[in-house]
Amino acid sequence: MRSEYAGEGLSEDGVAPTPLRQVRAWVADAQARQAERGDVVEPTALSVATVDSDGHANIRTVLMRFLDERGPGFVTDLGSAKSREIVATGSVAASLTWPAMYRAVRFRGRAVPVGRDEIAAYFATRPWGSRISAWASDQSQPVADRATLVAAYERYAALYPDTGSPDDVPVPDGWGGWRIACDEVELWAGRRDRLHDRLVFTRVADGDLDTAGAWTLHRRQP
Repeated sequence: MRSEYAGEGLSEDGVAPTPLRQVRAWVADAQARQAERGDVVEPTALSVATVDSDGHANIRTVLMRFLDERGPGFVTDLGSAKSREIVATGSVAASLTWPAMYRAVRFRGRAVPVGRDEIAAYFATRPWGSRISAWASDQSQPVADRATLVAAYERYAALYPDTGSPDDVPVPDGWGGWRIACDEVELWAGRRDRLHDRLVFTRVADGDLDTAGAWTLHRRQP
């Protein structure tokens, strides 16, 4: 099957002055569309790409839990494959994609650990069951079968019963997160005949995602 990308496109004069403001605007659009039409499921789903010790690319999808002037961020087990690969290279790339809107954002940069205080504050907002799962799963490691995983969940559920309190389950020592300190942010907008728009913020000076003088904007061919 072949689809025509009937998107609105993106022009230079329609881009916000900083990467943060533009990405926030697009995320808000995606969340609003999901609320209205239901065709942008998980609008903060973030595909994260790393490279393993053999130089082989690896990718997986997480949820973007942080987005501020320091960059987009996600949570994970610090012993997971993605975390080990991030530690080994320091580099990471990620993308947000909204097919129903013919839009995508690409981030490239360095991985920076999310502070423990931010992790603890976020962990407290998770549903009780999700907090238990963080204890039960030794992420990325082999497991004999699902029954073994369920048994681990039940063991931790008994250890940390649901009291309705945000602190009834402590944050696992090995649970944390990563933020992307971006050097490049690309905005992709689908157009008819595959003549898409690609506008790229590239770092040219020190500053964060909301520092206009730290970035230059240019267009790439589709």
